[in-house]
Amino acid sequence: HVQLVESGGALVQTGGSLTLSCTGSGVTTLYIRGWYRQAPGSERELVATIGNSLTTYADSVKGRFTISRDGPKMVYLQMNNLKPEDTGVYYCNGRDTYGDTYWGRGTQVTVSS
Repeated sequence: HVQLVESGGALVQTGGSLTLSCTGSGVTTLYIRGWYRQAPGSERELVATIGNSLTTYADSVKGRFTISRDGPKMVYLQMNNLKPEDTGVYYCNGRDTYGDTYWGRGTQVTVSS
């Protein structure tokens, strides 16, 4: 049974910081690939991805967020200088070598103005 579990979401003020964690388990070939978020009434959007060393970021978070990993099944998202528009549920995404994609249940980030 594959599981991705996100943690670290909270209520913070504008300008604050949070670090989200994503831990995967259940299949040895699982590889966590990145973070997405979904604001109320909006579609899920890509926030950041990470390969072995290459990282990519949405334009809206460049310079404020940093994605990192500790092995194939542990990925972090350091979020600095948070803005109200960063509010949403943050999900991590993973894939196994068979091409199956997995999602966690999400962690809520709320940034108050």
